[in-house]
Amino acid sequence: MSLSMSSGPAPADRAGASVPEPRRPGRPRSEAADQAIIEATLEVFAETGPDGLGIEQVAARAGVGKATIYRRWPGKEALMLDAIGALRTPLPQPHGRSVRADLAALVEALCQEATDPKRARQFALLHGDGLRYPRLLARYNELVMEPRRQLLRSVLQRGVATGELRETTDVDAAMFLLSGAVLARGGHVHEVSDARYARRVVEELLQGLAAR
Repeated sequence: MSLSMSSGPAPADRAGASVPEPRRPGRPRSEAADQAIIEATLEVFAETGPDGLGIEQVAARAGVGKATIYRRWPGKEALMLDAIGALRTPLPQPHGRSVRADLAALVEALCQEATDPKRARQFALLHGDGLRYPRLLARYNELVMEPRRQLLRSVLQRGVATGELRETTDVDAAMFLLSGAVLARGGHVHEVSDARYARRVVEELLQGLAAR
């Protein structure tokens, strides 16, 4: 007489068969811990640059264990790549009524951002170490710089379309002139307010671009 032996649970479609309970997911990630780690990464990065940044420093600053970081990121470059995304800050959305007013508002916001010592240091470090950390610089340009440039472009393009600016306006050149004016301000931040400086920059640019 042969005996049949079952090595597993009864098929799910058999009447009365027991269905195994679904596996419970692991402990969910803590958003507060994620945020603390990202903020700590940016702080340490601003102080030491990418070469001096270590997981142990970040963990101590964030108040978490190193294992908590390694469960989320395989190493410091992956961590810094994610942290760079947190450098994106919202800019004022153009109202669409006046190119002059929209450009002035954007340049003022960019000036305020550029005069933050921590942000200025991060920008300088990223560009200074760009050859050794090309992925970091590429990520910064993609997530932070290019959206700002595109916002300036969109306002300038709208000005050409509405006739506020000359049809022959070189939009990219004008965009870089505005961006460069923000960066060149540098150590002269106390000479004039962000708003006044932004209006002056835009007025000077539009002297050459305004439709006649």
